[in-house]
Amino acid sequence: MNIILLGPPGAGKGTQAARLVTDRGMVQLSTGDMLRAAVNAGTPVGQQAKAVMDAGELVSDAIVSALIGERLDQGVASGAIFDGYPRTTAQAEALDLLLSERGQRLDHVVELEVDEAALIERIVGRFTCASCGTGYHDRFKRPAVEGVCDVCGSSEFKRRPDDNAETVSTRMVEYRAKTAPILPFYEARGLVSRVDGMADMDVVAGQIAAILDR
Repeated sequence: MNIILLGPPGAGKGTQAARLVTDRGMVQLSTGDMLRAAVNAGTPVGQQAKAVMDAGELVSDAIVSALIGERLDQGVASGAIFDGYPRTTAQAEALDLLLSERGQRLDHVVELEVDEAALIERIVGRFTCASCGTGYHDRFKRPAVEGVCDVCGSSEFKRRPDDNAETVSTRMVEYRAKTAPILPFYEARGLVSRVDGMADMDVVAGQIAAILDR
């Protein structure tokens, strides 16, 4: 089973993809990670991509498609989760071709729907223990003792510099711009399902499982 997970940054795509990898043995195909791995491994496609990136140019659709084809050829027996691809109708058509050439198809497109204001609050309020990495939130999960990590007792905390309202709003605009073209493409084929990305992550996982199992 091959699926696409859609959702803006902070919607929980990474968490849900990791659960699908663990629970179902699926393979997460993140184009960014795959590009870095191919460049580091020096594969033919990686060498092409490195030359383009070294020249300060964007990696073409053709290179990204070749990269995905290369990974599919290595085997994804339990199915693939496409993350960050496709982002345009042309890429969606290329993915169809890549899969059909290998006797496969796309089964589901799952979008994690979010409330933008609530998502901004969720992201902007998060911080972590600088020592052990335990996650906290200004409103939803404060340390039991103010200023002291529940797990390791450290008093040092940190926030990601891009966890601010302006950056998150910009990411939302980018997400809508990038996903808008491909949703009608897949909706016309009845492949799109939506889940409540603001629900507890176990509830979201259950909703996704119900879609994949039906």
